[in-house]
Amino acid sequence: GGTGGFPGGGPTGRNNQNNQGGQGGQGGQGGQSGRTPPVVPGGSAESGTPRGRAGGGMGGLLGGVNVDSEAKALLAADADDYTWAAAAVGAQNAASYQLATGEPVMAIGGFNGTDPSPTLGRFQQYVTEGKIHYFVAGGGMGGGRGGDSGTSAQIASWVEENFTEVTVGSATFYDLTQPTTDG
Repeated sequence: GGTGGFPGGGPTGRNNQNNQGGQGGQGGQGGQSGRTPPVVPGGSAESGTPRGRAGGGMGGLLGGVNVDSEAKALLAADADDYTWAAAAVGAQNAASYQLATGEPVMAIGGFNGTDPSPTLGRFQQYVTEGKIHYFVAGGGMGGGRGGDSGTSAQIASWVEENFTEVTVGSATFYDLTQPTTDG
């Protein structure tokens, strides 16, 4: 096998042609020789799952939401007719709905909802093409640091102004197939 250095690397000057080893080990994972820190913030090292984030509460996965059975049923209905059963601000929020339903959910604004993707124009195109069924109200930061000018906030405002609100259980959605006006 390879000798030290980078995983897969052989001795200097060889192309590793007949050297099948060298996949490397676990060292360097996390920069602490692969060791688990003695205490996981908000939890215990044994459980492997951090708990009690700052601001804690009863949220779901990493600050996502707990999805009730009514919301699951709403998003699952006719989901095969759409590219995305729903769109939600922030990856944690979207992941909660996707994991609960098993249906694709678009994450607007990346991890915490502040990235400019997709743009308002691109989102409007997806809606016009009938690719997204519902928009999940709330969640994410929605451009919180950038005020109401963030892309996620622009998308949310456009949806709220133009589509029918549907409240199911404790969640509010907008049906992107039901415009409130023709304009």
